[in-house]
Amino acid sequence: MAKNGPKGHGRKGVVKKRSQVLSGRNQRWTKVDVKTGRFIDQMAKKGRAFKGVKMK
Repeated sequence: MAKNGPKGHGRKGVVKKRSQVLSGRNQRWTKVDVKTGRFIDQMAKKGRAFKGVKMK
């Protein structure tokens, strides 16, 4: 799993076993578990994607 590195160096690696899709209804990015296909989380703001999560 991705983790934050030392202060000022940002994220180290990518978030594995996760992807994100843009919802057509409300134009918000939704994080999806790759293995089960279940929705995990949704962004509060429209148009912003999750950092470090691959796009589907």
